[in-house]
Amino acid sequence: MENSSPNHIIYFSADAIKGIELPERFTFPFYYEAHPLAKIAATELQYYLETNVDLDHNFGITDDKQGPVIGKMFGVLVVKDKEGRLGYLSAFSGKLAGSNDHSRFVPPVFDMLIENSFFLKEQEIIHSINMQIKEIESGDDYKNSKLAFERSNTLLIQEIADFKKQIKINKAARKKLREEQKNILSEDVYIDFEADLIKQSLRDKHLLNVLLNNWNLLLNEIKSGIEIPEAKIELLKNERRERSAALQRQLFEQYEFLNKYGDKKSLQAIFSDTVFGKPPSAAGECATPKLLQFAFLNGYTPIAMAEFWWGASPKSEIRKHQQFYPACTGKCKPILKHMLEGITLEEDPLIKNPGENRELSIVYQDEAFVIVNKPADLLSVPGINIKDSVYTRLKSVFVNIEPLMIHRLDMATSGLLVVAKTKEAHQFIQRQFLKRTVNKRYTALLSKVIPSSEGEIVLPLRGDLYNRPRQLVCFEFGKKSITRWKVISTNGTSTKVHFWPLSGRTHQLRVHSAHEQGLNAPIVGDDLYGTLADRLYLHAAYLEFIHPLTKQKLSFEVAEDF
Repeated sequence: MENSSPNHIIYFSADAIKGIELPERFTFPFYYEAHPLAKIAATELQYYLETNVDLDHNFGITDDKQGPVIGKMFGVLVVKDKEGRLGYLSAFSGKLAGSNDHSRFVPPVFDMLIENSFFLKEQEIIHSINMQIKEIESGDDYKNSKLAFERSNTLLIQEIADFKKQIKINKAARKKLREEQKNILSEDVYIDFEADLIKQSLRDKHLLNVLLNNWNLLLNEIKSGIEIPEAKIELLKNERRERSAALQRQLFEQYEFLNKYGDKKSLQAIFSDTVFGKPPSAAGECATPKLLQFAFLNGYTPIAMAEFWWGASPKSEIRKHQQFYPACTGKCKPILKHMLEGITLEEDPLIKNPGENRELSIVYQDEAFVIVNKPADLLSVPGINIKDSVYTRLKSVFVNIEPLMIHRLDMATSGLLVVAKTKEAHQFIQRQFLKRTVNKRYTALLSKVIPSSEGEIVLPLRGDLYNRPRQLVCFEFGKKSITRWKVISTNGTSTKVHFWPLSGRTHQLRVHSAHEQGLNAPIVGDDLYGTLADRLYLHAAYLEFIHPLTKQKLSFEVAEDF
């Protein structure tokens, strides 16, 4: 590399890029193979991150840094300057070591941390409000009154429960007396006897009301010492809420993004037409929007981009050190739609049909259902952009029969699918899937050797709202997901395993393979959680269920072709 200019660009040396042709189109940010120029830029940036001892950020890959471990997404943008020289810009997502100001990296689209900024001033006011709330809540009078109220309320609940229990006992005793004396006492005496029992009942109710009134008087007296400070706290919280919302709106308007034509669009305007309606948290802080903004501001022409992860993986997401990743869809896609306007992009591979010429073979069929061996990269059902699927192919083959899909496989996964021909068969087999009585076994090739021979993975999963279709491990909101596994064979670099999914979550086997709390070994060819290959090496090899008509157990097996 050559020295960087004051404008953050680092020029390639002639020897480093000799013989490398420029791409005809700019990188499609959401699915790409990094261009050789972007790979060179990323390698140089990674060397900088590895050797720069002054960068006071704990990525979790060395033992010499203090503070919380925070891995980061970094980005490089290959650009051509006004004189036609090739170089690259560097950026990080969010903040680095708690700051936006680092000489190697482009600045944020809007720096909220500059001295005397409206953001810092307003943050100081909000901090002052927080301190006032904390001061009131930590005051001895308030804490003592609140504790006394809570204790008294607990005693009230217990005493009322005890008294009601005694009333119930008294009522049962009176009922027993009535039954005993009804046929013994004369009519005149029994009338007086019944009147006395009614008086006892009324007296119990009266004593209960007296007890409640006495407790309410005591609680109201204690509560009077809480109401005034709690009213102040509520006012302060309302002010904090209003100030925070106003500050957020002001920030959204300050984030203005450029495109090649010089058109500006605020963060609020960009997201107003999306399903979110407003910008999600940290939108605009990702690496690629920062890089494009700086390029447009300085008259640079974008050539290619790439983003890579540096450091330890987050607990929820799957991120591998030094691995390239696409830009996120939820936060970046709306922004980049504006910023890349007028720039010719590589073709979106997600709208191509890679399974177009792949054979869908029928393994078994009768009057109730059909078993097919789905090839890798063929959809189970029609998608938004691609209609070719197991469903459409069967529909074209069947005469006067509507294929009824019972379950699905990921587009990239090959293997056995059962499709019903009648509503009755669909309901009967689907009920088995819902009750988890269907026996399913998958075969996968993992990207490294794993030390154990078998086990069970329990990691709850949920969808990543801002980066669909990726899934997250989430112990708070995730759905229970269980996978049994067993090693079949290993070689020097990979492991073949059998998987038995005991639940049916989206991408369950892929996430359980790749996540560091799972097998920490992505399936070979997993373009979401690992690295791209000629295919995803995951195959649904075995299926066992009860026949809807004969009620006999059936099993089907097709071996993987990898």
